[in-house]
Amino acid sequence: MNNLHIREFQEEDADAVVTLWQACGLVKPWNDAYKDIQRKLTVGHDLFLVGEIDGRIAAAVMGGYEGHRGWVNYLAVHPDFRREGYGRLL
Repeated sequence: MNNLHIREFQEEDADAVVTLWQACGLVKPWNDAYKDIQRKLTVGHDLFLVGEIDGRIAAAVMGGYEGHRGWVNYLAVHPDFRREGYGRLL
């Protein structure tokens, strides 16, 4: 297992995260992934994490919590890094 470094999403990660989501088949033509990121950032960086391996974003999760319930909006692990337990770590 490679060493996954988990940290909070930073605005400069947007392109890499959208590229990751595309590689995982999560981006749909009717849904603007960049708008989803901007909406998330308006409520805060909490529950938006990326996992890096050797400086490359290999995984990401965007979650939400409204005080009573929590949910996962996006959970992605790049195909090159699957089956290593990174989704569970996030």
